[in-house]
Amino acid sequence: MALKKQILDVIGGPHVAAVATLDGKQPAVRFMVLSGFPDMTLVGGTMKVSNKVGQLKKNPDTALTVWSGKEFSDPYVEIKAKGAVHEDVATKKKYWNPMFEQYFKSADNPDFVVLVFTAAEITYHGKNMSSMEVWTR
Repeated sequence: MALKKQILDVIGGPHVAAVATLDGKQPAVRFMVLSGFPDMTLVGGTMKVSNKVGQLKKNPDTALTVWSGKEFSDPYVEIKAKGAVHEDVATKKKYWNPMFEQYFKSADNPDFVVLVFTAAEITYHGKNMSSMEVWTR
């Protein structure tokens, strides 16, 4: 199976991801629901006032980890990415997901922003950690 397809099998669609940004010189990690796309971007929504928004605006370098979440032995990926904050309504509508409604009400909510993480490098760890391959942009 081609590496890109293996990666997309892990990140494609909505998944819980560990997202690490920098808070000054210290890493700050939190869980977010992100949706992975074939262009190797991951997208999620958050509140404009969240700490991660301020951190990404200061330093877009981000590390993410996504695990398929079915069996402990299933594949997972580690991602080095650049994060961007999008506040424009067009982008918010493009990536709007009905699951956001309970948190943000609508894409027009001025407190709702979209985070887009563009992968620069993805390390794929195969089932039972049997293999490790690296995809780069």
